[in-house]
Amino acid sequence: MRIDGQRLWNSLMELAQIGATEKGGVKRIALTDLDGQGRDLVSKWLREAGCEVRVDAIGNIFGRRPGTDPSLPVVATGSHIDTQPSGGKFDGNYGVLAGLEVVRTLNDHGVKTRAPIEVCAWTNEEGTRFTPVMMGSGTYAGIFKAEDMHLRPDLEGKTVGDELRRIGYLGEHPSGPTEQHPVFGSYFEAHIEQGPILEDENITIGVVLGALGQRWFDLEVVGMEAHAGPTPMPLRLDAMLATARIVEAVNRIALAEAPHGRGTVGFVQVHPNSRNVIPGRVKLTVDLRHLDAAGLERMEQGLRSACAEIAGSVKTKLGHIQIDVKLATQFPPCAFEGACVDAVRNAAKSLELPTLDIVSGAGHDAVYVARLAPAGMIFVPCKDGISHNEIEDAKPEHLEAGCNVLLGAMLARAQA
Repeated sequence: MRIDGQRLWNSLMELAQIGATEKGGVKRIALTDLDGQGRDLVSKWLREAGCEVRVDAIGNIFGRRPGTDPSLPVVATGSHIDTQPSGGKFDGNYGVLAGLEVVRTLNDHGVKTRAPIEVCAWTNEEGTRFTPVMMGSGTYAGIFKAEDMHLRPDLEGKTVGDELRRIGYLGEHPSGPTEQHPVFGSYFEAHIEQGPILEDENITIGVVLGALGQRWFDLEVVGMEAHAGPTPMPLRLDAMLATARIVEAVNRIALAEAPHGRGTVGFVQVHPNSRNVIPGRVKLTVDLRHLDAAGLERMEQGLRSACAEIAGSVKTKLGHIQIDVKLATQFPPCAFEGACVDAVRNAAKSLELPTLDIVSGAGHDAVYVARLAPAGMIFVPCKDGISHNEIEDAKPEHLEAGCNVLLGAMLARAQA
């Protein structure tokens, strides 16, 4: 039994027309009119495939295909259909429509599973318009409360609750497992890799072992503004010089934790940002990631130690640089459940597809779902590793292969 690769591709291209951009990407921001149109289309397709569709209090969409034994826990799959402002056709969308294609394929072949099958479309995974990111899956997992999320505003003051109601997706069902809809028996998410590893290794299927833990920091470096001409180099309290050393330290700390350490300075704001003034204040962000909690802790302590050393090294008779380090947010490392990982690996093996064990450097809805239920992920290559970009691309044959692996993994857990 194989999925219909052309049908999967056609569905992806049809959904991509909603919010299509001139460069071939998609701009379909969470809870906008375009997001509502995308939700309508996906919901229609799920109903046409025989699924019972329900919407919860945070707007998550669930399409359930009944099993022959309703007492068995659901085997679920899904992702999201909201995009970045300069998003592509496949990030998130592939996972939702791969789940739909699994249901369609089971229907085509008259296959009945013992456990029910469920396709999920999670709300606001990207976090572009509303924070936090992965809002829908995080609410399902109990990390956030729906009533709190309803109050979250965008830059124009419009709230999540009001916008859900406006587009018709403020559901009546509670968000999270209930007696009527218990926690999933297992959850799988198919996704483009969003990185270059699979393509570089010429491997079709990434067997995802887990996701890197993350710690995000806001730093403020304070020195003293002074005229760039008259002030000698040894007498400067240059906040930008200290910042440059922090950037180098972040890189060094991450390299010391290879292969799973990541360190990034992604935002820098310089004051007064004038050509001929020595910077007196710099605000920057540091993003640290690691596969295990101990490694993440080592990286944080390395950052704090480096900042203390740098602050003491940039000094004059007027004083020294001050560096304030604040933890902004954090996500613990995620290890996917062994049986789900094995189900993905075995499904790929049965299809004679090459695999590579891989770790996700990005957050995904599966990371939050994994806090409640056994979970696993399937990665397929994307061109040049590019994502969150209008030129994001993937080969139809890779998308088809990943969906066939999803089908095999879900059948193994749903007891066809």
